[in-house]
Amino acid sequence: MTCQKTNVPAPGELDIPALKAKYLAERDKRLRREGGEQYVRPTGDFSDNYAHDPFTPLAERAPLVEHIDVAILGAGFSGILAGYHLRQQGVTGVRNIDHAGGFGGVWYWNRYPGVQCDNDAYCYLPLLEETGFMPSKKFSDGWEIQAYCQKMAEDFGLADRALFHTLVESITWDDGARRWHVKTNRGDDIRARFVVMAGGVMNMPKLPGIPGIHDFKGKMFHTSRWEHDYTGGSWTNPVLDRLKDKRVAIVGTGATSVQAVPFLGKYARQLYVLQRTPSNIDERPNPPTDPDWAASLKPGWQQERMANFHRGAQQFFLPGEPDLICDIWTEISRNLNLELEADGFPELGIEELMARREVVDFQVMERLRRRVDSIVKDRQTAEILKPWFRFMCKRPLSNNDYYPTFNQPNVKVIDVSPTQGVERMTEKGFVADGVEHEVDLMIFASGFEVTSDLKRRWGIDTVEGENGLSIYDHWANGPSTLHGVTTDKFPGMFYMGYIQGATNSSTTEQFGRQAEHLAFMIGETMRRGADKFAATAEGVAAYVQHCRENEVDMSEFQQGCTPSYFNNEGDKELKWALFKGYIPGWDAWRDMLADWRRNPDLPGVAFEARETVG
Repeated sequence: MTCQKTNVPAPGELDIPALKAKYLAERDKRLRREGGEQYVRPTGDFSDNYAHDPFTPLAERAPLVEHIDVAILGAGFSGILAGYHLRQQGVTGVRNIDHAGGFGGVWYWNRYPGVQCDNDAYCYLPLLEETGFMPSKKFSDGWEIQAYCQKMAEDFGLADRALFHTLVESITWDDGARRWHVKTNRGDDIRARFVVMAGGVMNMPKLPGIPGIHDFKGKMFHTSRWEHDYTGGSWTNPVLDRLKDKRVAIVGTGATSVQAVPFLGKYARQLYVLQRTPSNIDERPNPPTDPDWAASLKPGWQQERMANFHRGAQQFFLPGEPDLICDIWTEISRNLNLELEADGFPELGIEELMARREVVDFQVMERLRRRVDSIVKDRQTAEILKPWFRFMCKRPLSNNDYYPTFNQPNVKVIDVSPTQGVERMTEKGFVADGVEHEVDLMIFASGFEVTSDLKRRWGIDTVEGENGLSIYDHWANGPSTLHGVTTDKFPGMFYMGYIQGATNSSTTEQFGRQAEHLAFMIGETMRRGADKFAATAEGVAAYVQHCRENEVDMSEFQQGCTPSYFNNEGDKELKWALFKGYIPGWDAWRDMLADWRRNPDLPGVAFEARETVG
């Protein structure tokens, strides 16, 4: 398959030193002293809005007081994958607990118009061969992904035991009983031998801390709590016909906004798009799944495709390796591979390879800026929409309708970077550059708590291990784990996410391998007849040291980026960086964990057993 772009500028067309200076100047315009604190947790009426589920009615039930084997906190992909791998280990006494009204996690909550996954669905949707499911197209719609989550839960025996519309308020370890007490807002006291923290990466919405936000008298909501009763349309039929006489503003121009703006522009009387930093947006090839292609696939095809995606998105394609993904995520590696092929694949050191990759980065970003010029008719608007940063400083996006929307007379982009965000809100609307704009609806496409402090992301006030130790104190300076999935002083508690391990370009592959590993630890505890499992302090210390010795220093790149959740809004010390490089790579990390599981001594963990358990 060929997917090579024909309009990539040659290196000689670019003044790379000038571009580097431009990138830094654009970064500096947007840096704010408060970093991630510029966003706030929902409070007051907003808090009620986020706790409320507008999509599924609350089902009344009596509080549960019970003993179970495993409490999985989360029912999105990470929680479902944890449940699947636990069943593979023969562990069935499992409950998923989630504040949503059903399975899906971020794909349950996000029902805004145009919602799709923004990377290859054949890689992103896990366990396709195991379930026999095939996405309908390259970038699946949100409703299809949520339906697949439900199918997985049913196929894996998780659906009938899940607790929904249930917020966890505290998790405390009882050493006498050798159980975790998981208490919820529904009055539950669930006593679990093991707890899996499977809240995902994007589970807690955040709001921009705009002065006067509570003064606004119009309608407001976050995109993850979309109110179709107000806008019209539905999740599967985004006809926003109730906005035809409405003035609408949307704050943010990241992945969510890029998908929603074309629909808002189509139906609203007036749309203001409030942009601090533009995104890098390519065209979106989204053909339906070819049934002949699907029928031709051989066993193991998904793992092969994910490996190809990972190399293309994060590393380098192998010499002569085809690009199976063929979209914005893999373009830099694809272009570089063609250059190296033309040179006969010379032997190059990592520094020279990275230097050549950097040049291709500048070429691709210039192509994307020229794409803006080729679509957006108004020159001033086009300049505002151009991205001035390195390729992975923001999440790469693709959309065929976003830029054309700005050619409509009812759509206006407002650059709020001079005030580093929306200046303020009033009773009637918002103020930008000293001018008040009246609106009926304010939509916040302001994202989620991704790399902020742990307590903000989890939203659980009390998580206490042995001797009342808070996890927030234990990890005050960042995570300290064994293999990225467990820690000392918190027996039988496991974590999923981008924590102290090699990273894979497919989020669900990352979570799946963590789920496989932690499920083995739980299964082994039960097979040994132990009633307490814990990582040892020595095991954790050794693994932390291993990670430090093998960490890729990304600080220069991250600090050169425009503020985003990738660098926690420009923080220099990234305790919870989303991606921390691991020099040996993803395959080496997986092999290390597999070797550990084959070792009968299982170094770094301890199993305790006693005759009776209270």
